[in-house]
Amino acid sequence: MTTDVPAGYQPHFRKSPFTDPWEPLFSKKTETGVSMGLRLATPHTNARGLIHGGLIASLADNSMGYSCAQATGWRTSFVTVTLAVDYLGIARIGQWLAVECEVIRTGQTLCFAQSLIKADDAAIARANATFRVVPKTDEGITRSSNLRSRSQGR
Repeated sequence: MTTDVPAGYQPHFRKSPFTDPWEPLFSKKTETGVSMGLRLATPHTNARGLIHGGLIASLADNSMGYSCAQATGWRTSFVTVTLAVDYLGIARIGQWLAVECEVIRTGQTLCFAQSLIKADDAAIARANATFRVVPKTDEGITRSSNLRSRSQGR
């Protein structure tokens, strides 16, 4: 089994308790978005030994969110409003999984993105998502209660 990392990918620039079990994660910033990738291993599988769909959906969500952040100059944060994934095939241990993203449109309140998920260059899923723009504060992102108040006109 190869452990090679494709050209252009670097160790992922952000760590998260949610993605820590999947390390090592890699990312690549392109003109159209932020691609994320990893070499698939046993911890990424379901009971049948195939790569778990939840891993695919989560990496697509992360990668599209980072792509929206990049498209807006990293000035704001984003939270997922909707996420849709269509599974087209399967991935196996040892393959390189890559999420290639494209931002469709950014606005003041929403960002739209899509991605193609590949295992060794074969498409295995596609995803699209809508993200809510969340202004950054000195402490990080605005609390969800503040978002709720704003959306209700308070």
